[in-house]
Amino acid sequence: MPPKLPIPGVRNLIAVGSGKGGVGKTTVAVNLALALGRLGYRAGLMDADVYGPNVPLMMGINQPPAAVGERIQPLVKDGIRLMSMGFLSPGDRPLVWRGPMLHSVIQQFLRGVDWGELDYLVVDLPPGTGDVQLSLIQTAPITGAIVVTTPSNVSLEDARKAVHMFHQVKVEILGIVENMSYLVLPNGDRMDVFGRGGGRRTAEEMQVRFLGEVPLDPEIRVGGDSGRPVALRDGGDPRADWFLELAQRVVARLDEIGPQLGPKIEISD
Repeated sequence: MPPKLPIPGVRNLIAVGSGKGGVGKTTVAVNLALALGRLGYRAGLMDADVYGPNVPLMMGINQPPAAVGERIQPLVKDGIRLMSMGFLSPGDRPLVWRGPMLHSVIQQFLRGVDWGELDYLVVDLPPGTGDVQLSLIQTAPITGAIVVTTPSNVSLEDARKAVHMFHQVKVEILGIVENMSYLVLPNGDRMDVFGRGGGRRTAEEMQVRFLGEVPLDPEIRVGGDSGRPVALRDGGDPRADWFLELAQRVVARLDEIGPQLGPKIEISD
């Protein structure tokens, strides 16, 4: 196996994965990157879900990236540096690629993009445990991984597979995020649409950190569809607070395992 060479300028590489699709993994990755930026860190977001690149839509930007020499320049939105196959192959045409081509594009995104100086590069993985995940894990120095699930037993079964995959390849697991945890009804009652407490129980059983619950909230969907994710909201909006708290827990977890951070930068709201 080739050595895991560092990515120039990137201090922490955070992989966000899931055992299955439809659990809101990209929603978590996008809002996590934005929340890290709001906390004053230099953050980037790499969309490694080459078959279903949703980052352009959710970040509200989609244009071809420029190149300077042999280096691709990431797009920048809301202070976050971005790269996605959606910028290079826009529209509805599907990509029909096999393993070697997937490996090539992942390496291009990692090392052919001028990421600059970043405290955190969040990588949105495709669902499952396939070629893209293995290409990234085998060649990139991942600081830690986050597994996203819902409380349902079907989702948790696949989340456990993702946890086992990261363990087998010696990638530190930062924790499990339970998305779509519950729905708050108009009268204030809580409805457990997909079950209750499964993410926390699974984290305890697998001896990994539980990073928290993100409720099932229509405004999170609206934020993603409109290109204005809820993590950008100010004024103590609880939806933004969910992801700011998640980002703080991720930073604290990385502190435990010895991250190498650059200085915070001052930002203004």
